[in-house]
Amino acid sequence: MAISSLDRPLGRSVSVHVAHGNGAYKNTLAVLEQLDLSFVRGRRVLLKPNMGRIAEPASGVTTHPQVLAAAIDAFRDAGAEVALGDSPILGVKSHDAFEASGAAAVAAQRDCPILDLDRRRYVNVPVPEGRAVHSLKVCPDVLEADVVVSIPVMKTHMHTGVSLSVKNMKGCLWRRSKVELHMLPPLEGCDEKPLDVAIADMASVLRPHLGLVDGTVGQQGLGPSAGQPKPLDVVLASTDAFAADAVACGLMGVTPDDVPHLRLGAQRGYGTIDMNQIVVTPDGWHDWASSFLPPPKDLAIEFPDLTVLDVNSCSACQSTLLLFLKRHRDRVLEYFGDDNEATIAIGKGHTTVPEGTLCVGNCTARHRDHCCFVPGCPPVGSQILAAVQDRTGTNQSTATQ
Repeated sequence: MAISSLDRPLGRSVSVHVAHGNGAYKNTLAVLEQLDLSFVRGRRVLLKPNMGRIAEPASGVTTHPQVLAAAIDAFRDAGAEVALGDSPILGVKSHDAFEASGAAAVAAQRDCPILDLDRRRYVNVPVPEGRAVHSLKVCPDVLEADVVVSIPVMKTHMHTGVSLSVKNMKGCLWRRSKVELHMLPPLEGCDEKPLDVAIADMASVLRPHLGLVDGTVGQQGLGPSAGQPKPLDVVLASTDAFAADAVACGLMGVTPDDVPHLRLGAQRGYGTIDMNQIVVTPDGWHDWASSFLPPPKDLAIEFPDLTVLDVNSCSACQSTLLLFLKRHRDRVLEYFGDDNEATIAIGKGHTTVPEGTLCVGNCTARHRDHCCFVPGCPPVGSQILAAVQDRTGTNQSTATQ
């Protein structure tokens, strides 16, 4: 059974509720108390946070544990059977991500189960309205839930502009199939990136029943994991995930129409991002806005002495490389020396790369015969550093990710 938003007549206004200034737990309870949650009584509710990576609490990478604590309490008080679950990026175990984020502790205190969404084989879900994808490998626990609540962190995103309620549902896709959305070929007659179209396609069958956006500590710049924490102390909620994302964009200083997957999905009728059709409470919510730094259009901006060749990479590989370069840029420059151009390649779409390029990730394996190739999907920072040290003859201790 496909997940879809609660039915709402087209053209009708929708409500988004925002709370600010009282911390993650109280802000979350405040917005959920504004919603009629009677429809969850006796139903199985899956809370789907952003637990895609291993990160400390309040880092802006994963959903704040106190947002999840309040959500568990609120939905249980409304009579629901509640569980948490996510499918993290490749190379990350679900248990480890929940433990590191503090989510496992609040769940244990409440005897709330945590589901590893990858533990069972996927269900193939057709996407009849899809343009970029025509089927999706969906984690079965998602389809078996009666109600799905998307609980993302408020982030900018290097590929999709922002990562909010709609985009967060990508973590319902089984294991490696998430990466496949980054590897799609260009669409004939379409100027939009295939990834943006694919997320809009996904929203036709994987729209959450409720969007609960965690803006306690967001992330700006090089999101979803290599950016800067952005404390905002807001939480917002709506039964229209697109409307929730539109208001979150407003708080971030982003125009919703400038986010392709939101614009495309709204044009198809999956939700509304038209602020003229959204009633936001309280009236003064704009006072809590604070513009987020956007992701750079060119990754080389961050590292002027390096050229990063990025064609059709996924955010997992990008984040790994960016975090590695922040820590070990000098070691990489030493590998290339003074007489060679420092070039790193990531992504599947390279037909050729300069000889001697540092090729990072399995997608660049075709160039391994004339480059320094680091395998992995994605490789961890210690693997990249070990390859560089091997070429430069250094024996310093390896990095951790």
